Amino acid sequence: MSATATQKQRLEQRFQLWDANGDGAIDRSDYEAEAHRILKSFQESPTSPKGAAVVSAYQNLWKISAEQGGIGQDGSLDPEAFQKASEAAMLDKGDAGFDRALAPTIQAVADLCDEDGDGQVDRGEFARWINAIGVEADPIQLFNQLDTNGSGTLTTDELVQAVKDYHAGNIDVPLLGR
Repeated sequence: MSATATQKQRLEQRFQLWDANGDGAIDRSDYEAEAHRILKSFQESPTSPKGAAVVSAYQNLWKISAEQGGIGQDGSLDPEAFQKASEAAMLDKGDAGFDRALAPTIQAVADLCDEDGDGQVDRGEFARWINAIGVEADPIQLFNQLDTNGSGTLTTDELVQAVKDYHAGNIDVPLLGR
């Protein structure tokens, strides 16, 4: 299955976000930098249970990307290779691909956002995540777009589904920054 123009654009945007050092390639350190940027915004240690889960999820996502890109763990992906690896890991495999590759990362970050451990992410918790990843839109407005039932909270499952829908091109709520 070929990626749509929207999906390709979002993968290009993700590449730019994750190319933390701006060298035109993504490697394991870029994925880890994203994890640490998010942890820093929540003042969470990478060795705490939630922090370790986020770091581990990003490391696993890198492992999947490297495997799909046909490179070793110490290799790197240029934009074209990243696009192909992401399409192979997630888009070509549908929900199963997303569930294997990106969902654990989003789940770990959603769990980090859920500071009180109630399984819900409120507006303030969501805003911290959105600000951490550099989304320039109003986080409360984004939250309200995702909170379709008007409950005032999002479950972590709803957040995972929203990111899945975003990458599939099914919603236009900006969930990528920078």
